[in-house]
Amino acid sequence: MATATGETSSYILWIMLLRRPPVIDGELIKIVDAALADATRRSGEWLVCRPGCAQCCVGVFAINRLDAARLQQGMLDLEKSDPVRAGRIRDRADDSVARLAANFPGDAKTGALDKRVFEEGSEQEQRFAEFGNDEVCPVLDPETGLCELYASRPMTCRTFGPPVRSEGGLGVCELCFHGASDEQIAACEMVPDPDDLETKLLRKLGAGQTTVAYSVRRDASAYTE
Repeated sequence: MATATGETSSYILWIMLLRRPPVIDGELIKIVDAALADATRRSGEWLVCRPGCAQCCVGVFAINRLDAARLQQGMLDLEKSDPVRAGRIRDRADDSVARLAANFPGDAKTGALDKRVFEEGSEQEQRFAEFGNDEVCPVLDPETGLCELYASRPMTCRTFGPPVRSEGGLGVCELCFHGASDEQIAACEMVPDPDDLETKLLRKLGAGQTTVAYSVRRDASAYTE
């Protein structure tokens, strides 16, 4: 379902203007990565996330404009250092977009998700919940099982695994914390962004969400040149 013309135009304009993530995004990354390291230390053997464990890399999910800008900058950097690897990511992203475009819950041309996807109980929310659940992230190297843009990965990826609180309560990866009590899980809670720096950055960038594939496909690079 296409978004309104104004929303689509705004999304394209943002892509064209935002050539790289704000400098302060680096501070946000440091805060989140430090929180992850601390939660990992407290979790010990309950947290089984390891390089090559890629279950969390299957299934389409929404990313915000800051995530998209970070991924795009990561792609530009990779194209300079290893254009062959970057080309393979672009190929996988193009293939992913082609597979999913017909049922994309938003503007399939720009990749802007319909804002109603995030309205609780809406038809669009249910549609997105069932969308692309078997789709492998195009940034995942199918041979090694490793993320090829690990340093530029979205916040959802950076916080997956340890206990993180959301509106639904304290959630953990289904592969982790087997045998741990609720109290033990709570003691390992990760607070990724205690000062809500990401929200402050997004106020400057504006609303709007997309997916990883749309952020790293070939058409996306044209908007950042």
